[in-house]
Amino acid sequence: MPKRSSSVVGREFGGTIRAIIARTGLTHRKLAELLGWQEAKISDMTLGKGGVTEADVLLLLGYCRATVEEREHLLALFRESGNAWLQMPEDGVPDQVRTLIDQEQDADEIDCWSMIIVPGLLQTPEYGYVVTEHSTVIKAEDVPKVAAARAARAEILEPGRKFTFFVHEQALLLQVGGPEVWREQLAHLLRMSVRSYISLRIIPRSAGMHAGACGDFRVMKFPKYPPVVYVDSVNSCLFFDDPDTVKVHEDILTALAAIALTEEESRAVIDNILEGP
Repeated sequence: MPKRSSSVVGREFGGTIRAIIARTGLTHRKLAELLGWQEAKISDMTLGKGGVTEADVLLLLGYCRATVEEREHLLALFRESGNAWLQMPEDGVPDQVRTLIDQEQDADEIDCWSMIIVPGLLQTPEYGYVVTEHSTVIKAEDVPKVAAARAARAEILEPGRKFTFFVHEQALLLQVGGPEVWREQLAHLLRMSVRSYISLRIIPRSAGMHAGACGDFRVMKFPKYPPVVYVDSVNSCLFFDDPDTVKVHEDILTALAAIALTEEESRAVIDNILEGP
């Protein structure tokens, strides 16, 4: 594992190492003494900075009595290379992988683009439940649990962070869960849109073809780490943190901002839909 700046994979690796060490009750200094290492080596591992060998990782995991599952997970992370990290969750639910939830909680700014449905963080529990039960990878008996977990992620919508949501007008027109659920979802968007830390801007249908036609994504920005782009599909998700890919997606957001309605105009569009037949 060569030395590298903070990345999604590195932070996942470091966080898991920290949890395993904490379970032993040992301080980093004491563990380093027992292993015959410099304390800085432990620090680098827990920060995901690298600079260690696979043998070092195995030695530490063995001493800390890590489980087989933890060892396999960490070795997979250790061997991960490149600018994209693909995850295929066993339960097929990309937006519930711990990595995404951790990144969302650490971010102080999230920019989201959604073309087909209301973004997950802005969904009402009822709307989110209907979206969940129509998934082909979620078992019927798991729908309540997954829907509740998705709704809980909205807890990050709080002051001290900044959220920008670009949403296509067609996402507002799609009736999800029947008229009552759909109308309540639109009303919820209006209530959320007046919060000072949330910007909701609609891409009108009249805009025609646009840069966002490439598909939904979000860009998460952090106080201390480089930005991360998140993209998901039905049963997999991708994390990008290389500067070139981040810039491509930030350029798309800039292009969307140029054609999006203002916040006030966006609220007027939602009002008009609610007042319609």
